[in-house]
Order: sequence, then structure tokens, then C-alpha cells
Amino acid sequence: MNKALISIDYTEDFVADHGKLTAGAPAQAISDAIYRVTQKVFERGDYIFFTIDAHEGNDVFHPESKLFPPHNIIGTSGRNLYGKLAEFYQEHADDSRVFWMDKRHYSAFSGTDLDIRLRERRVDTVILTGVLTDICVLHTAIDAYNLGYQIEVVKPAVASIWPENHAFALGHFKNTLGAKLLDENLLEITE
Repeated sequence: MNKALISIDYTEDFVADHGKLTAGAPAQAISDAIYRVTQKVFERGDYIFFTIDAHEGNDVFHPESKLFPPHNIIGTSGRNLYGKLAEFYQEHADDSRVFWMDKRHYSAFSGTDLDIRLRERRVDTVILTGVLTDICVLHTAIDAYNLGYQIEVVKPAVASIWPENHAFALGHFKNTLGAKLLDENLLEITE
């Protein structure tokens, strides 16, 4: 069984107080956990994909332009990884197991070659971390499910703006997509 961590949108714009579409305190609270999980996955020898929103500043045709303020604009610091995750990426960006992938839509699979890259590496299980639990993480999980991947979500390494949506998404992962909810040590949480 080959696994890959998909780290979703843990950037300045989604996490920092000054971010353009920040989840604020809930997203900041997972900073240490998301770093430790990423480090653990790396040390274990699994693949890591940083899948990061990449928007153009004046793209009026993108559906999100009607829903959210401009965020993760190409060429801005808003797309930089947040906290210790930025340090991890700087240290390991040249490693053959670490990838940066731009995405335009909620799901890391939509309009990208993520599925092809995972299949090339014989990955059958994806481990999800990042923000927002109920938007980009959820849409990525749904696409992973529809593509036949086993799904693991690291519960202390995902966050959302809205607590009720976060709780719904966690339940959806487990009860509708058959995902395993993991703790920070990558051990299954039973509830």
C-alpha cells in the first residue's frame, strides 16, 4: 500500500490574520499538528503533494469570483505556505517525493494531473490535511472517493471557518466516503 499526503491550501491567505479569506484562529490552531504530520509522512517515505489555490486577480469568469473575495492570487505572498509548513517546504522542495501543484478549483483533482501522478507512484491511499475542511478538503475527498482511493483525514490537521460545517464534513468523510479519521500520530480515531 502506497500513501500520499495531500496538503490542501495551508497558505497565508487562508490562515494568517491578514489573509484575504482567512479561517483565522481555527486554521492557526492546527499549524503545529499539520507540520508534525507532514514531517512524519516524509520520514516514513510517503509522497507529499502541496495542492495550492492559484487564482488570477481579475478572473471574472471563475465561479469563486462571485462567492469569495480575491485570494491566493498568483504572484502574491498570500500563496505562501503558512508557519512551519513553509519551512518544511523550503527544506524539502527538491526531494523527489515532495510536489507543489497549483489548482483552480476546490478539489485538488479538478483540472490537475494529481490523479495521474498518484497512479504513476501506485498510490492507493490519500491522507488529507489543510483548509477548509468543508470546502477544498471535502471536495478533494469526494473526488478521491469517486476515483477509487482510500481516504484518511487527519482530524487535528484540518480546519474551517464554521464549526458546524467542520463537524458536518468530518461526519461526511467517515460516514459517506468511508474515510478513516486519524489522530496526529496517524492512528485511527474511533468515535
